[in-house]
Formats: sequence, C-alpha cells, structure tokens
Amino acid sequence: MTSEIGSLKTGKSTSISYGWAVVAALSLTETVSYGVLYYAFTVFIEPMQVTLGWSREAITGAYSLSLLVSGIAALSIGRWIDVYGARRIMTIGAVAASLLVAGWAFVDSLFAFYALWVGLGFASAAVLYEPAFALIMRWFQAGRSSALTTLTFIAGFASVIFIPLAGRLTADLGWRPALLILAAILALLTIPVNLFVLRDPPRLPATPHTPSFTPLIDGASARDAFRRRDFWWLTISFTLSVFVFVGVGVHLVPFLISRGYEPIHAATLAGAIGVVALPGRLIFTPLGARISRHAVAALLFITTALGLIVLLFDTSEIGVWAFIILYGLGFGAVTPAKASLIAETFGTAHYGDISGRITFFGALPRAVSPFALSLLISLAAGSYQAVLIILIAAAGLAAFGVIKAKTSTPIMDSP
Repeated sequence: MTSEIGSLKTGKSTSISYGWAVVAALSLTETVSYGVLYYAFTVFIEPMQVTLGWSREAITGAYSLSLLVSGIAALSIGRWIDVYGARRIMTIGAVAASLLVAGWAFVDSLFAFYALWVGLGFASAAVLYEPAFALIMRWFQAGRSSALTTLTFIAGFASVIFIPLAGRLTADLGWRPALLILAAILALLTIPVNLFVLRDPPRLPATPHTPSFTPLIDGASARDAFRRRDFWWLTISFTLSVFVFVGVGVHLVPFLISRGYEPIHAATLAGAIGVVALPGRLIFTPLGARISRHAVAALLFITTALGLIVLLFDTSEIGVWAFIILYGLGFGAVTPAKASLIAETFGTAHYGDISGRITFFGALPRAVSPFALSLLISLAAGSYQAVLIILIAAAGLAAFGVIKAKTSTPIMDSP
C-alpha cells in the first residue's frame, strides 16, 4: 500500500492515470448502485401490491420520501466531500444500502417499509452520481468531459441490466428472493471497490523537479453562487427534469402493463431506454465542449418532451419504441450535462456544496413526483393521460429554465 501511494506522488501523469482507475471503479459501482437503488423499484410495485395489499400511492410514497431525504442529505454530504473527500462516505453508503435492500425483502408492515426507504434516501445520497461527480471534478481539469462521458456511458447500462434482471428474478423466484439477490450483488460489487480503489487526488506543492497534480481550486463560493440568478434558473430547470425522469422511471412499467404489455416485456422495454441513452451520452456530452452547454441541455429537455408527446398519442409497439428513442436520447445526457454546467458556471472549488444545494432545493418537487403522479392516476380511474401532459409541460419548462440561466444577469441585486 505504501509503495502504491508513493507512486501517486511521482508526478502529474501518474496521478491522472490513477484518476482513470477511479473512473473505472465509479463506472462499476454507479452502474450497480443505480440499477438496484433507482431503476429496479418500478418492477416491485405490482407484485408488492398483490402480496401485501398496499395501494400504489402507499408504495410509491415511500420512494418519494426517500427522494426527499436524499435531496436534503445531499447538502451536508456535498460539504463533507469538499472537505474530507468521497471514499469514506461512499463506502459507508454502500454498506448501508446493501443491508437496507436486504431488509426490504423481509418487510411486512408499511411503517417498516417507510423506515427502510428513509435509510435508503441517506444511502443513495452517499453513493449515487453527486459524490461520484464531485470526485471526478477533483481528479480532472483537462479531460473532464471525457471522464464524465466514460462514467455515464457505462453507468447507462444500469437500467438495461437491472430492470430486466429484477423482472426475471421476480417472475422466477418472487419479489422477496429477488431483493435478496440484488442486495448481495450490490454488496459484492460496490463495498470492496469503494473501500480499496476510490481515492481522492493527492494535494502536494509543486516543485521544479516533482510536479504534482492538484485539484482545480478556482470558482465561486457556495454563498456567492446562491446570490446568482443563473444558479436559481439552473436549480428550477434540473428540478423539473428530475421530476420528469423520476416520474417516468417509477410509472413506466405499470403504465405499459396497463396498456396490455406483459410484465417481463414491459420491464425489457423500460430497460431499453438505457441502451438508447448510451449514444445520447456519446453525442451530447462531448458536444458541450464545442457549443453552449446551455443549448445542449435545452435540446435534451426538448427531445425528452417530444418522446413523451409520442407516448401520449401512440402506445403501439412502434409508438413505444419511438418514445424510447427520443426520450432515451434526452434522458441519457442530462446528468453529465448538469455536472458540466455547474463546473463551468461556478468552478470546482466548492462543486460538492453548490451541486448539493441545487439538489437540496429541488428535493421536495423531486420527491413529490412518484406519489403525486400515483394519486393523479387513481383520481383519473387509472388513466395516464393527465400525467403525461404534466410531464411534457415540465420538460418544456426545464428547457426554458436552462435558456434563462444562459441569458440572465448573473448577480442578483442586493436587497
């Protein structure tokens, strides 16, 4: 271990090389973490309703609460990462997440189910993209877009792998054994990697003989960013986009089942969004280095809205695939677009704190999405039409918000 750490101190090129090892590690852990903690949930709604007799609103309400907790926790976790680094908090989060998913398999009471998802909210904030992106911002100055593209491209397989996997395990074994298997996968593929591979970059003074890599330290403080109009427009825009993506992620499989698709086929179609997201990330993430990242983000939200419009009017196999292509292209590149916009607009000195604040202020609307849409579906006697219209409007407003962030005066007037 000593010799390995010593090799990190030999120069900039060695440090950057290990930075790519960190990207490889994060690519694995984010794929598994998103697959189990985020994407697989939609598969378990229907079987839990049948087994436990709980309503859709009750089940998705726990998921909504988890999103709220995750958003609130992002603020303190972002500050922690700026000061102490990401390795420790991501390892603790992976351990907690694995135990809580295993506990989910044994749940029989609604209170216990909600308690588990409160814990999963904290764990998700510690292991998903926000801390991973903060770590990449510390490792990379030049090549940051390439690192983000690599991470999000590989992690884009999360839905492709885990929605169909969860669907197959549930169909063959039942939802409780399926969750135990997913918990084991999560533990085995994330805890050791986070503990032994992840590392923050060395912070050494440069000398003529031993150049060192140091993280980029320029940029606005969190307090300064908080006073800027573009901060608030970006917060509004990405909050609306998460409202859309969370809503679709939770309700797409039940929606397709309601339209006559078999559960396994519905899970496979939902997972295909991740396949389409991959070229979206390869195309749009590097494009931000050539044209305005604001324009790229707006285009992504518009593409998302177009996909939902198709789904509103056509749920045939052809229509669903058209939706998957349009929606997937937009969905795929939004997350790296957000990270790049924050770093480009505010610098990276306080990236974790600023990104955490954006996530924090969007926590409530983000968390409301699954439950509110479930309630609307019930009030409409199972119809998804109003839900799709709301999601289309939210995606369009997200595009407007990111354009306003580009054109607004940066600094707010003093009171």
